[in-house]
Amino acid sequence: MSNAERPDDPGSGEESRWRPRSGRSRVHRPAAGMLLVASSALHDPHFRRTVVYLVAHGEEGSAGLVLNRRTETAVHSVLPDWSTHVARPQAVYAGGPVQPSGAMCLGVSRGGYYPGDGAGLVRVAGRVVLVDLDSEPAIAAATLSGVRIFAGHAGWGEGQLAGEIAEGAWYVVPGRDEDVLSGPMVDLYFRALKRQGFPLAWQAYRPSELERN
Repeated sequence: MSNAERPDDPGSGEESRWRPRSGRSRVHRPAAGMLLVASSALHDPHFRRTVVYLVAHGEEGSAGLVLNRRTETAVHSVLPDWSTHVARPQAVYAGGPVQPSGAMCLGVSRGGYYPGDGAGLVRVAGRVVLVDLDSEPAIAAATLSGVRIFAGHAGWGEGQLAGEIAEGAWYVVPGRDEDVLSGPMVDLYFRALKRQGFPLAWQAYRPSELERN
């Protein structure tokens, strides 16, 4: 990880640059387009220090994709027609433990363009869309700045996610379009927490070793 993304010492001379934004962190409710950031209270190894992008949330349950678990599988080895449209690194990401043999795809439309449904795209929130991998890649990706392909997804039944949030397993924070295509040099877990208000932002500086104890 580069120092440009996460400093070794948040109290160094660049403290003002890395200080969490002023004000207290807000309490957010889960919804499509929000992020679930795993807390230290979540001990499931599938989700340790993960950032999950919610693609659906309702009374019947919730579904999301883990944004920060890259696999060693190259997209061109499993979906070659999509490989030129995938944001770097051009690898499949582990979206979650549900149906790991299945694939899902998120895309981000080009700046200033907010897509509607159609041409293999279903809008989730902001400029983020679900992409139908059975559609023609060149047509579906024509208005997108990039896509990310995931193996599996995360899922919760009715009331399950609400229960986990109530137990303190997840922080619910607003997602940003650019989070979906974050590259390998970005510590998305750190970034998503750091941009929150106090006291939640300070969780970004919690040493990962403490979570193993």
